[in-house]
Amino acid sequence: MPIPYTKPPAPSDDKRWKIVETRMRRHGDRPQALIEALHAAQEAFGYLDDEALQFIGDTLGVPHSRVYGVATFYSFFTLKPQGEHTCVVCTGTACYINGAKEIMTGFEQQLGVKPKETTADGKVSLLTARCLGACSLAPAVIVDGDVRGKVSAADLVAELEAM
Repeated sequence: MPIPYTKPPAPSDDKRWKIVETRMRRHGDRPQALIEALHAAQEAFGYLDDEALQFIGDTLGVPHSRVYGVATFYSFFTLKPQGEHTCVVCTGTACYINGAKEIMTGFEQQLGVKPKETTADGKVSLLTARCLGACSLAPAVIVDGDVRGKVSAADLVAELEAM
């Protein structure tokens, strides 16, 4: 006789877990809902921690190694809390040769942060993207969702320090 499946309980009584559970249930609590569930958890909590990855995997019947693999493969997902402000620097060829490297060096020297890190004060997170599709604006960055082009490292760092 098969053992009946019992859905794991949410990691806490935080109401945001209801959003994640609803999204998974809408997709039939099946492995095919993995990316959608990860999106829901990141939207609800701002990042994906070990607890969220384990809960999603257990609920959908997906091995933890696969959940982690998907979460780390896609650059949209983040496993650490993000800062108040997020800066995504394009590292595509056009941006890289037009100053993206200098922007990242400026972040490291002035703010003490490297790609995929957040400043010690929690104000700014630095991320990179392979291409933003804004080659004519090179070097291009996205600051809190706004695309900016032809930016200089000094101006960008100064702007973020002032935020």
